[in-house]
Amino acid sequence: MYHKESSDLKKIIQGIPKAELHLHIEGSFEPELLFKIANRNNITLDYDSIESLKKAYKFNNLQEFLDIYYAGAEVLLYEQDFFDLTWAYLNKVHSQNVVHVEVFFDPQTHTDRGVGFNVVINGIYKALEKAKKELNISYKLIMSYLRHLSEEAAFKTLESSLPFKDWIDGVGLDSSEKGNPPSKFSRVFKASANQGYKLVAHAGEEGPVEYIWEALDLLKVIRIDHGNRCLDDEALVQRLLKQNIPLTLCPLSNVALKVIQKMEDHPIAKMLHKGILATIHSDDPAYFGGYMNENYYELAIALNLNKDQLMQLSINAFKASWLSPEAKEKHIYQIKNYFHSSNL
Repeated sequence: MYHKESSDLKKIIQGIPKAELHLHIEGSFEPELLFKIANRNNITLDYDSIESLKKAYKFNNLQEFLDIYYAGAEVLLYEQDFFDLTWAYLNKVHSQNVVHVEVFFDPQTHTDRGVGFNVVINGIYKALEKAKKELNISYKLIMSYLRHLSEEAAFKTLESSLPFKDWIDGVGLDSSEKGNPPSKFSRVFKASANQGYKLVAHAGEEGPVEYIWEALDLLKVIRIDHGNRCLDDEALVQRLLKQNIPLTLCPLSNVALKVIQKMEDHPIAKMLHKGILATIHSDDPAYFGGYMNENYYELAIALNLNKDQLMQLSINAFKASWLSPEAKEKHIYQIKNYFHSSNL
């Protein structure tokens, strides 16, 4: 539909009202801000310049990325740091017409370094509230458990979150997938549900299709983060369709982490064809070469997506969101109106 350097396509994508549902706030830490906060906190980095740090953003797998991701997070010490990180992300996505975000944060990445849970969440929450008032961006906040740590450690994090329960909408499961199946966290997910948290989990990114089954059957999640491998199992596809389980896919992340070899291999067009509630997001945009617009653009070019598919992807994200039915309807109406009335 579009030729390779289509400025028209970029304009179309810019105009789409978008929801981002799979974003790790620590993964939006741009090198420039990382250096600025490191200097402010008198922390010496292993890299002598922004350029040398950017050169390190070449990964062969998920673990290589996580190593540098956790190293970068070490400069975050104070509430102002978490505010600045979150505010920078929100301003960036506001410029790309993202109107709703559902943001992951990794408290254990910070509490294990002696940074208080309250310090982390206060900074993030204040930035989200500011964006709601000043940028008209609605939000939900998702606390992730790190799957390479123990379930006991996750229980401690759950306990730490309870004074801030009104600020947190759900819990997730991220970090090193291989060898850390969802079943490892079945008790803490049940306890989290008992506290009123919604449940999601990363599954089927690097891990096998069985991890998606476990996330659904044992953790009782209502949304799968990634889920690339679901097409390996037709019975699972039918389950996703029957229960209308959304997948939050991250194309540039998948290429950067070698989950797929090239964007042309991305399964999302096949998923849409089957009727799966597939959506696209940026995951860790500072590390993977792009935010929402770049993910839409690179995917559209590689898979030759048409306008109906772009519209479906953007509608799917609002359907998969935790917004009220009324808010979803409003946004979906705006998307349809945009595509149908702009002579695109």
